[in-house]
Amino acid sequence: MKRAELLELADAWFRGNGWKPFKFQKDTWTAYLQKKNGLLNAPTGSGKTYALWVPILLDYIKKNPDYRTQHKKGLKAIWITPLRALSVEIEQAASRFAEEMGTQFTVGIRSGDTSQKERAAQKKSMPDLLITTPESLQLLLASKNYDKTFKDLQAIVIDEWHELLGTKRGVQVELGLSRLKTITKDLRIWGISATIGNLSQAREVLLGPDSEALKNSVMIRANLKKKIEVRSVIPKKMEKFPWRGHLGLHLLDEVVPIIKNSRTTLLFTNTRSQCEIWFQKLLNKYPEFAGEVAMHHGSINKETRLWVEQAIRNESLKAVVCTSSLDLGVDFAPVETIVQIGGPKGVARFLQRAGRSGHQPGKLSLIYFLPTHAIELVEASALKKAVEKQAVEDRVPYLMSYDVLIQYLNTLAVSNGFYPKEIFPEIASTFCFQGITEEEWIWILNFITKGSQSLQAYDEYKKVEIEEDGKFKINNRGVAMRHRLQIGTIVSDAMLSVKYMKGGYIGTIEEWFVSKLKPGDVFTFAGRNLELVHIKNMQVLVRKSSRKTAKVPSWMGGRMAFSAQMSELLREELYTAATLKKGEKRTNELKALQPVFQRQQKESVIPKSDEFLIETFKTREGFHAIFYPFEGRFVHEALGSLLAYRISLLSPISFSIAFNDYGFELLSDQEIDMQQVLDNDLFSSEFLMDDLYKSLNATEMARRKFRDIAVITGLVFTGFPNKLVKSKHLQSNSQLLFSVFRDYEEDNLLYQQAFRETFEHQLEEGRLRLALDRIKGQNIAWKKCEKPTPFSFPIITDRLREKLSSEKIEDRIKRMLKNLEN
Repeated sequence: MKRAELLELADAWFRGNGWKPFKFQKDTWTAYLQKKNGLLNAPTGSGKTYALWVPILLDYIKKNPDYRTQHKKGLKAIWITPLRALSVEIEQAASRFAEEMGTQFTVGIRSGDTSQKERAAQKKSMPDLLITTPESLQLLLASKNYDKTFKDLQAIVIDEWHELLGTKRGVQVELGLSRLKTITKDLRIWGISATIGNLSQAREVLLGPDSEALKNSVMIRANLKKKIEVRSVIPKKMEKFPWRGHLGLHLLDEVVPIIKNSRTTLLFTNTRSQCEIWFQKLLNKYPEFAGEVAMHHGSINKETRLWVEQAIRNESLKAVVCTSSLDLGVDFAPVETIVQIGGPKGVARFLQRAGRSGHQPGKLSLIYFLPTHAIELVEASALKKAVEKQAVEDRVPYLMSYDVLIQYLNTLAVSNGFYPKEIFPEIASTFCFQGITEEEWIWILNFITKGSQSLQAYDEYKKVEIEEDGKFKINNRGVAMRHRLQIGTIVSDAMLSVKYMKGGYIGTIEEWFVSKLKPGDVFTFAGRNLELVHIKNMQVLVRKSSRKTAKVPSWMGGRMAFSAQMSELLREELYTAATLKKGEKRTNELKALQPVFQRQQKESVIPKSDEFLIETFKTREGFHAIFYPFEGRFVHEALGSLLAYRISLLSPISFSIAFNDYGFELLSDQEIDMQQVLDNDLFSSEFLMDDLYKSLNATEMARRKFRDIAVITGLVFTGFPNKLVKSKHLQSNSQLLFSVFRDYEEDNLLYQQAFRETFEHQLEEGRLRLALDRIKGQNIAWKKCEKPTPFSFPIITDRLREKLSSEKIEDRIKRMLKNLEN
């Protein structure tokens, strides 16, 4: 069958459904049938599944003219998705097209949610299209004779590639692809990505730099102008001294009409704990919503999550309070309205969430921005401009992730074994390991066979054996089983199952939160108040409680910081606010903030683009110095420690440090000689690494980072499914290894990686340098204030929140506000 005839089959199917294919879909079909690889850049809800699934099937029809009557079983295409929630959608779309085209193509899902029975069936007979996750692909590579499983593989599609790119899961995908390219003759690789700043680099990472796949590839963009309308929920009474403590709940009554006027609404929160609180408060105040409002986050059990997703599709729910668990995929056309509670911290995330509404080509996406405190309205104003400009962040790919490489080599050794000479060129062809040296490679091979220089005496670290013909292989069944159980790069705190005493699984919760509870304590989880009965075998046994007050679990993943793009937009918006003349046009958000800005101007200033603001004042707590780089909390954490260290070199003085996305505070019981700080050029980027090491206790941060590296490499074992190792034991085991490497083997690549990742990814050292260089070029606006200012108030109250319970903090802040208003 000629290409034109094949394309007509697809066109006819679209016409039969009353649709018309977009240009980007047709371009992708053609490119795929021309045997090209590529990256498709298309927004959520634009029909990207059919852009790639259609040509995969057409290619099969071309190669098998008698496809209607005969069918050769076996895996022909793999669709990788980062989120399990996406799998069902893709399966339904793919199955429908395959069936209606008259093929006998089968579609299957394999992820953490797939039952043992289903896995066993897949082992005997693989589906034609397998929808899976990066971890499950690695597990397939860990099974014996995986080369036979993949021998007829024609295509691999990596969905939501932008989500995987800046993570170690992305490195897993790169390594998996490097193997598949070798063992399958005619493989086509395609990525699907929403908009990111560095699209061409994203394609290079996916296909491998200087590779044949990259040379024979295309970039296809869906030029669908999505209309996004951003509306801010502006408080009727503007607080002049904003604080974050109420998580936006003071605007609860403003949200209810939005929910009532829409068919369906998604309320996005930034953390799971905020999600739990909003859900509870909404139902407590508006009990008529019972049964019409649900909650969705990653720790709730699978059945509930799937039920909620289905209920959104068939419009049986009015609203869902959710986290990023519904950011991606889950195609439900009926969602009419999105509410973003609190700043989303990044433009891409905001656009992604906006795209969930009007989730059909050509439909308007409506998103409401609800500030958790007044100054977040500046973020709303900045986001409006970002939406107009389509200004989106880059995703920074990982380099030299030795821990992921070691895990991958053990995976190959568990299945068929490998010959280093054959595997090395594959690994060096990936973006992550393009700079790997012969010396580093030998170190890694020694590490998996002998357990590194300082661990040679211990047999448990000698996992891989070298056979007579030079093949590297894991032959010990126990080692193999432990390795398979631990494949993956998402290392979180140990998760415990939450179950009712009488049976019934509710979800998972992090050990560090549960460890602070004692029997009888009540906590909110999955929208219910639960009383802790006891903890047994990694299970948290609970019963329902009628108590009204309860602790809300917080998850370690809850800390999000501004992206560099978002910081820049925010600064521009503030500078605009500072320089607006009377009669000049301003956004509704900036208009609403006038009382706050006037009070700020009265007590201090709003910095202009060439100014760096420092405020000092004294309260009962001591002497406050507040600095405003507007660079996001991670950069401020590092900057605060750096400055505190440099000041202490000038005069012995100790500080407590607080920070948020706008600035940081140094609090001391003695006054800082600010003139001395300015005269000594303490914002210099010279000796930055050296000073950061000393100021931040970088060793302590690297030690924490090393725990993850130790888990990924298999240096420490996290335990069997129902008998996980306690978090504190994992921590102490990995700390012991860290200390051994520090004292006896400083050139250990994993030890060095812990420090490198601390600086590159946690402290964002690159951004820190840029911030210091920018401050150096600005005029210092140092204001000696009488009392806290509107800009400083959120930082001060954030510090108090760390120390006080929620009831006490409310009272304390009310007293502070009373004094300030007077």
